[in-house]
Amino acid sequence: MNGVLKEAKDFINAYYDETGQSNEKMQTRLIEIEQEIMNKGNYKQTLDEITYGAKMAWRNSNKCIGRLFWQSLHVKDKRDLITEEEIYQALLEHIQFASNEGRIRPTITLFSSTNVRIWNHQLIRYAGYESSDGIVGDPDSIPFTKVCENLGWKGECGQFDVLPLVIQIKNNQPKLFEIPKEYILEVSIRHPEYNWFEDLQLKWYAVPIISSMKLEVGGISYAAAPFNGWYMGTEIGARNLADDYRYNMLPAIAERMGLNTKSNASLWKDRALVELNAAVLYSYKEEGISIVDHHTAAQQFKRFESNEMDAGRDVTGNWTWLIPPVSPSTTHIFHKQFSNEKKTPNYFYQSTPY
Repeated sequence: MNGVLKEAKDFINAYYDETGQSNEKMQTRLIEIEQEIMNKGNYKQTLDEITYGAKMAWRNSNKCIGRLFWQSLHVKDKRDLITEEEIYQALLEHIQFASNEGRIRPTITLFSSTNVRIWNHQLIRYAGYESSDGIVGDPDSIPFTKVCENLGWKGECGQFDVLPLVIQIKNNQPKLFEIPKEYILEVSIRHPEYNWFEDLQLKWYAVPIISSMKLEVGGISYAAAPFNGWYMGTEIGARNLADDYRYNMLPAIAERMGLNTKSNASLWKDRALVELNAAVLYSYKEEGISIVDHHTAAQQFKRFESNEMDAGRDVTGNWTWLIPPVSPSTTHIFHKQFSNEKKTPNYFYQSTPY
């Protein structure tokens, strides 16, 4: 059986079953899909199908602790757009809609399954520069920053320069677009007790919009399908700002706290890490920006597990990603085992286009 047809049938069966639609309707739709695949080698999914498929993909995402809210995903269908300028405007629309003045809405925007590629890892990300004085900005962004510079972009060589969007249609030369500042919601990081924290001049953007992964639904692969939820605090406080290969802020924070950084036994990293995470959560909440702490996220995941059990579905998961990077043993996830079986629909990594 044609691979696309088999996956289409599997998806349509699941979609009609879960949404309680009639078997007669499903059989009619399967005949339509089979004829379209025989004639064209592919088929076009309806808005209802792709909407539910994108939600199922979130539900099946083994690395995501926030799957309780999979049914709340807002799906924007932009599959008919054909120019870079149109796609750029749709990406700005996504950023604005998802940001929602801080009340973040889980959102995905779908573009043509064959013609569109977004080169960015996330729609909003900070640049990284190599200089004679060391790395400035986000070290993880250095390769893509160089790509942008080769395409004509000139950053300010600051710690938090927002990278432009790079959009490619088919095999055409990619085009670069700046994101207007009014679309970018950022949070200055301060601490509820340590006034000196503001002197570090840290900040982070409000919405993590992944744009480098592809969505696979019913045998169709969407290479350009940027999606977002909201941040779990540790993603910023225990990884982006803390990892020694990212912003590496723990030594500076520990020094301000007067901790002994010469001995691991002083637990200076742990103490600095907790305060950095406390600062991130405090700052986002003060600004009215949606965020969740890792303890609450683990409780929400427990409810997701219960819901899935009630629905007769097994919960798959990647344990190394589901446990939070701070105090994982205080959550129930640490003490459980999960099958890491990959189910579809789902979101998958794809090779970078540069």
